[in-house]
Amino acid sequence: MSEAQTTNPPQIPVTVLTGYLGSGKTTLLNRILSENHGRRYAVIVNEFGEIGIDNDLIVESDEEIYEMNNGCVCCTVRGDLIRVVEGLMRRPGRFDAIVVETTGLADPAPVAQTFFMDDDVRSKTKLDAVVALVDAKHLPLRLKDSKEAEDQIAFADVVVLNKTDLVTPEELAKVEATVRAINPSARIHRTERSGVDLKEVLDRGAFDLKRAMDNDPHFLDADDHHDHHGHDHDRASPIHDVGVKSVSLRGGEMDPKRFFPWIEKITQMEGPNILRLKGIIALKDDPDRYVLQGVHMIIEGDHQRPWKADEKHESRLVFIGRDLDEARLRTSFEACQAA
Repeated sequence: MSEAQTTNPPQIPVTVLTGYLGSGKTTLLNRILSENHGRRYAVIVNEFGEIGIDNDLIVESDEEIYEMNNGCVCCTVRGDLIRVVEGLMRRPGRFDAIVVETTGLADPAPVAQTFFMDDDVRSKTKLDAVVALVDAKHLPLRLKDSKEAEDQIAFADVVVLNKTDLVTPEELAKVEATVRAINPSARIHRTERSGVDLKEVLDRGAFDLKRAMDNDPHFLDADDHHDHHGHDHDRASPIHDVGVKSVSLRGGEMDPKRFFPWIEKITQMEGPNILRLKGIIALKDDPDRYVLQGVHMIIEGDHQRPWKADEKHESRLVFIGRDLDEARLRTSFEACQAA
């Protein structure tokens, strides 16, 4: 083995793309696979045939993996996602990033959990962002029909509000208020025909809380976000009564002996109802900020960077989920504060 191969290559960022049929995912994937953007993406789709790639764009294929003439590759998930990712990782030349498309109805959580959990996959890749494409015209119907549409938005780091040319400004404001009500911390991009700049959806570092916090110090200020969106009376109100809600908690320095058992217990008990949790915690006698990230029952955290001299040692925790008992979460969280 040569020297070069023994050093660990940097982890490849993974974007999970969700959204209903008709929301514009195929258009976006087609752009990634055909546009001359100078980056090499590997796109993992559920059904390659559905994308309808122009054969002139395919340079070569080895059954499972198709290489495009813009340097990207495309393959289908037949069976196990982990196996597909491992197959991609064995290719020489590699690529800059991976995009995984979930089927219209799929819950993005298991896909995200794969990149969180599997040690082998995790050593080579890192979850970069969950991106939800939303059809501005049909979202109201989707939300009536299914809780998956709501979950996809709740789960997202980035929401691409597509087909904005098909709705009136008032309808658009309502749809956006609904997205905000479900997920106050996602970044929203309004687009027509999936015309979002690929830089806005790929390699965002949005799932990587450490990076997200440094890029946007107010990332977790869900309360403040809320006041700018959807809660002023002159703003649009959401189009339907949202089942998913966010609970935003604030406190001072936490006693690690109380806080860790508490968060462990909450995620075990409430796990199925918690879609995402994100937090930055000030631990007593700890000079570093502690960053927490969770999907359902899976939770992980680590030290980020030292608190700056002018920063207030404040703990913030945001839960996004269904049937969350806000009062109980708040009291039990506050009880973890250091005396």
